[in-house]
Amino acid sequence: MKVMAVNGSPRKRWNTATLIGKALKGAASKGAETELIHLYDLKFTGCTSCFACKIRGGKSYGRCAVKDDLRPIFKKIEAVDALILGSPIYFGNVSGEMRSFMERLLFPYFTYTDPPQSLFPKKIPTGFIYTMNVTEEQMKEWGYQQFFDNNQRLLQMVFGASESLCSFDTYQFKDYSKVVADRFDPEKKTRRHQEVFPKDCEKALALGMRFAQIYG
Repeated sequence: MKVMAVNGSPRKRWNTATLIGKALKGAASKGAETELIHLYDLKFTGCTSCFACKIRGGKSYGRCAVKDDLRPIFKKIEAVDALILGSPIYFGNVSGEMRSFMERLLFPYFTYTDPPQSLFPKKIPTGFIYTMNVTEEQMKEWGYQQFFDNNQRLLQMVFGASESLCSFDTYQFKDYSKVVADRFDPEKKTRRHQEVFPKDCEKALALGMRFAQIYG
């Protein structure tokens, strides 16, 4: 059982990375081999719209033809038994690196047949961990759920079963007094980070354990 996680945050030791780490720890506790990829360590672009992955009989049909740091990552993904993505939410969307990664990861496996099919060689479970500064109420009010549902639908179409985990109202700064962020209550943020974020960590741990147990 191999579980790979992809961190779409530029921060390697903050909210998103922490939750991803918990998920991998959960998987490892059930005997899974784990690997963590930090997207901000890699050099790559989004989809270049070359359509090499769609050329009938082409050598890159169903595979991304772009030669950069993502190529070996995609080969590894085809060998894993579960995939976990994680990203902070910036302006209602995942980080730029994660968006570019998703374009490159998903598009080659989608066929332009009717109905569309997936060229991914097997079915694997996927999970998406989102962290965001907004509250759950704001998330719903601003329409984020539709975006999360769409990502889940895309992952299901390509890979199979998929689930999401959201961490709301996250703690952004070690010292709020040093930044212009008057709209936030530092004490409230700290209290939530101490009381609620550990529960999110437990959910991430359970997600990893579940992937290793059910799909191992």
